[in-house]
Amino acid sequence: MIGSNAFNYINILQKAADASWKRNEVIANNIANVDTPGYKRKDVEFETYLMSALVGDGSLDKRVATARLDTITPQVYTDYSNLSYRLDGNNVDIDTETVKLAENQIRYYSLMDSITQEFNRLKMVLQNK
Repeated sequence: MIGSNAFNYINILQKAADASWKRNEVIANNIANVDTPGYKRKDVEFETYLMSALVGDGSLDKRVATARLDTITPQVYTDYSNLSYRLDGNNVDIDTETVKLAENQIRYYSLMDSITQEFNRLKMVLQNK
């Protein structure tokens, strides 16, 4: 993580990319355990923490600059709320997981593109000085 408030957009994007990467691992694990009796699917909670960190008055720039990055960490949790229609107690639905995996991959690549764009902007500013 870059240690300056000037880079907070990049730092927050990095946190989001890390959370997306973690979610990818969790979804892949769910898919791998689709036939494991009694397995309960897992997921990652991140967006709620991000929104909480960015809540406040003022512009988005101000909120990003004052965001406490240490409070924005992804948390893996077990999803017991999803009912299991299977006799073995497993609540993983392979179709749902593959859709979530595709959605998450799009999110990850979008975040990586945003990080690249931020660095390109900084590079352009430094080259013009």
